[in-house]
Amino acid sequence: MCDTIVALGNSTEDGTTIFAKNSDREPNEAQGLIYIPRKDHNKSEIVKCTYIEVPQVPQTYEVLLSVPYWMWGAEMGVNEWGVCIGNEAVFSKIPYNDTGLLGMDLLRLALERSKTADEALNTIISLLEKFGQGGSGSVIDPTYKYHNSFIITDPKKAWVLETAGKLWVAEKVKDIRTISNGYTIEKWDKASPNIIEYAIEHNFCESKDEFNFIKCYSDPVPTVASNCEARQKNTTEFLLDKKGTINVETMMKLLRTHSNNNSNKEFNPAKATMQICMHYSVNSLSQTVNSMISHLGDVHTHWFTCTSAPCIGLFKPFFLRNIGLPKDYNFPNKNYDPNSLWWKHEKLHRLVLKDYTTRASIVQNYYKFEKTLVSKNNQIIKTYNNEQELNKNLENFSTISLLMQNIILDLLIHKISKTPVKNKVSKIYLKKWDKLSKSIGLKL
Repeated sequence: MCDTIVALGNSTEDGTTIFAKNSDREPNEAQGLIYIPRKDHNKSEIVKCTYIEVPQVPQTYEVLLSVPYWMWGAEMGVNEWGVCIGNEAVFSKIPYNDTGLLGMDLLRLALERSKTADEALNTIISLLEKFGQGGSGSVIDPTYKYHNSFIITDPKKAWVLETAGKLWVAEKVKDIRTISNGYTIEKWDKASPNIIEYAIEHNFCESKDEFNFIKCYSDPVPTVASNCEARQKNTTEFLLDKKGTINVETMMKLLRTHSNNNSNKEFNPAKATMQICMHYSVNSLSQTVNSMISHLGDVHTHWFTCTSAPCIGLFKPFFLRNIGLPKDYNFPNKNYDPNSLWWKHEKLHRLVLKDYTTRASIVQNYYKFEKTLVSKNNQIIKTYNNEQELNKNLENFSTISLLMQNIILDLLIHKISKTPVKNKVSKIYLKKWDKLSKSIGLKL
């Protein structure tokens, strides 16, 4: 399950929009970044999405996407215009199709084709109504299907879009907005023309006066997303308490939150439920596999962990501006690869889980220089003389940040593997992780 967040300029410290998301998926489902420059296309081209094909457009924009290794679409991402989108699985009364566009496909298509949040909203709606959504969203379970909600933002505006089959409602964001894995819109600004009539015809409600989108379209059967209201409430309250002072570091802290009171003390991942920083456990089948924060100031900076577990991860800066990804960044695949940042960090993560109480603090202490990265990024943006110099400095900064984490990961893996276990962990929990690790060739 996931959490997507936006704070518009009227709520942030510097008056700029900040977008954030934790992407939660299966624990062995590596997720990496891909960069695609702006491209021109022929009229005859088609786009092969995860399950179906759609016509291509004359031009697609420069994008930076966070992509599960096996699918075409993206869990979250941004384009050259500062349009950011994150999607959420939601569960409705409307039947799920065996094939169609995944929510992740819709997200990528919208980023490739839209200059503004308004355009992205209309792009998703148009594709949804024409092609529908469908297909499994899981690499291991072909029956795992769902519908989708989205936060769509640009530097000035944001929308929440919630869908059920080909039907949808959309709400314009006023200041701070969060979504999790359930429907949230009661008063919309736009909606499918037949949204109420469909509900009445299918006995979701008896009249227009009785209609409530959340109650009418939500699946009444409890799902793994059953605690989404609590999660959304916690994220909203966290941000409202800091309204007017929200910055990148605020979002980093939020995405690392474990407990309902936003405290990470005495956290036990073996007993974790569905917190913002998600951990695979006896109670939860997924974990946070990548985290994103986009700061849409005069120069857009996109912070990604490119790893699981943001609580022991490091946010690093990435940029579009035809800079792309550092040359040493390797996209992760299905099996363990020590040359991939995602898998290298995953080895560290699984070593930490053998005694989270003792070992997590060691890792977190090494990553204290993250504040220096944020400060350095601001300094680079404030002191450049021309665009060429700025882009070169940003490219070097992104490359060095990635290099620093790789060096520290090697040190930490060695250090943590030699750190004695002081707190016993459930044998059942450790056996589950051992089985997962063996299946992808990861030896601890």
